[in-house]
Amino acid sequence: MSRQREARGLKAYHDGVNAEEAACQILHAAGWRILLRRARTPRGEIDIVAQKETTISFIEVKKRRSSQSAAFSLSAKQSLRLFGAAECLLQHYGDWAYESLRFDLITLDDAGKHRWITDIIRQM
Repeated sequence: MSRQREARGLKAYHDGVNAEEAACQILHAAGWRILLRRARTPRGEIDIVAQKETTISFIEVKKRRSSQSAAFSLSAKQSLRLFGAAECLLQHYGDWAYESLRFDLITLDDAGKHRWITDIIRQM
């Protein structure tokens, strides 16, 4: 692998970690409790799992140059991966108490602005 490609990969990794940290701060400020971060399962990874009252949200975090490009970067394939990973987590953490589940997207742009899109994907 070239040094430039390796440097881009390292920058993308750090940008992702920083975006997830910012998303956790946004969630905390809105009264959400973080249950898991970077939750890895055999079917994929979920960036953040958070709970507020009786709602659990599986949250994907996207950092791009613009909020719009971040919002459009969530693909159908990623949505399926998120569903599968959430299913694994719900089986593993059978003691979680909730009445509703949802999938949210928090985007961050280069200017530091964020957008929180709730209930962005639904399983058909």
